[in-house]
Amino acid sequence: MLVKVHTAAVQGLEAIPVTTEVNVSRGMHFFLVGLPDNAVKESYQRIVAAIQNSGYRFPVQNITVNLTPADLKKEGSAYDLPIAIGIMSAEGEVSTERLQKFMMVGELSLDGTLLPVRGALPIAIMARQEGYEGLIVPQQNVREAAVVNKLQVYGANTMQEVIDLLNGHPDAVQPTEIDTREEFYRNQNDYELDFADVKGQETVKRAMEVAAAGGHNLIMVGPPGSGKSMLAKRLPTILPPLSLSESLETTQIHSVAGKLSRETSLIAQRPFRSPHHTISQVALVGGGQNPQPGEISLAHNGVLFLDELPEFARSVLEVLRQPLEDRVINVSRARYAVTYPASFMFVASMNPCPCGYYGDPNHNCTCTPGRIQQYMSKISGPLLDRIDIQCEIQAVPFSQLSQMKPGEPSEKIRERVIAARKIQEERFRAFKGVHCNAMMTEKMLHEFAEPDATSMEMLRMAMERLKLSARAYTRILKVARTIADLDGSEKVLSQHIAEAIGYRNLDRGDWAERGI
Repeated sequence: MLVKVHTAAVQGLEAIPVTTEVNVSRGMHFFLVGLPDNAVKESYQRIVAAIQNSGYRFPVQNITVNLTPADLKKEGSAYDLPIAIGIMSAEGEVSTERLQKFMMVGELSLDGTLLPVRGALPIAIMARQEGYEGLIVPQQNVREAAVVNKLQVYGANTMQEVIDLLNGHPDAVQPTEIDTREEFYRNQNDYELDFADVKGQETVKRAMEVAAAGGHNLIMVGPPGSGKSMLAKRLPTILPPLSLSESLETTQIHSVAGKLSRETSLIAQRPFRSPHHTISQVALVGGGQNPQPGEISLAHNGVLFLDELPEFARSVLEVLRQPLEDRVINVSRARYAVTYPASFMFVASMNPCPCGYYGDPNHNCTCTPGRIQQYMSKISGPLLDRIDIQCEIQAVPFSQLSQMKPGEPSEKIRERVIAARKIQEERFRAFKGVHCNAMMTEKMLHEFAEPDATSMEMLRMAMERLKLSARAYTRILKVARTIADLDGSEKVLSQHIAEAIGYRNLDRGDWAERGI
């Protein structure tokens, strides 16, 4: 008897329909075809034990399982449930009529319990597009799959519950009724951290406000204990809340990577990723034997923070160049080619020298000029050129720290940032894929950020004195446009250009002598 069960494969961030064909005939062999990987091939032992421990007899016959399309590689354990249900249906234990109305995924444990799988959200999106009546997933995946509306999502704990559902049992599992969108809007601004915790550092706070308002990249250079990491971790609290479409896109990436917890439906807050400096190129940009999104994609619509930037391998840092410009990462290997989104704010911090105290008035630097130059040269000029805002930070003395009042709360800063972003959204309404100043093209710069004659002369002098590149010129104009938006100014004025130039201060004086 031939039975067809509908499931899906996840490739990149997209789900592709897969049909599990099960044919049972006379004999005593089990055949699994359709480009299965080792995890799929090992499903036989799990399926046999799960069927038997659920109180059914595993057929002693020829069983041929074909996963179509046959030229698409099948990876992971999500095919356990559809294969097992196909075998049970071929044995007459499951209704074949209702079976065609559902798509299903799930890993089986030996006792028939369903275990979570990756990519439930893109599979749910595809199931709705294909017109299926319902999607059956493990109970642990039900919240992320329930994000998709106009689709009945069933969360099952065991294979027996799935069989009861397909047979129309009156006590079978019911479709979930979780209101994921209400939870999303309720948790949007529920942050544990706040800029009010940071005392002093008003100059750096201003730089971070400008960076948040325009989506600009930022680097902070200062001695240990000056508050670089503390400030960076609070950056998401002043960014505009995620829109529903951004949240769906972000949640989809984390679903494919298997990073969603059981309690998570829609990601309500912008991601903040801070990988360790021992990270590899593949872990940062994505790929691998079984392609997975990297840290830059997990930070999509959020912040990627690299603490102690020179400690990262130079080869790892250099792979950031193309994603910082294109906001996508194309991973091409011999067996596959996938594209992951990577539109993130890049924030980095570093010490000014190996000992960390160069230029610190309270500590003596023990580094030689050669060691300092070697340390700073780990950050290449092209990478630094792609960082719009570059600022130095000094530690606040305890005598001042103990007398300072709490800083301005994140909520007030976020209000100004949101107001500036709304100006930019209105400005770029006619341009697809552009929603903040950091995304402006050269043509848009001439249209929206053209400085007047006085400002242009100031910019020319800065370019010559600081020996800035053409890319730095465009970055200054983008930052100046953001500063003007924060001021509510329609035109870019000389004070906006001056502040933007000030955020390139790592190109000045002794910084240039250290190879930056």
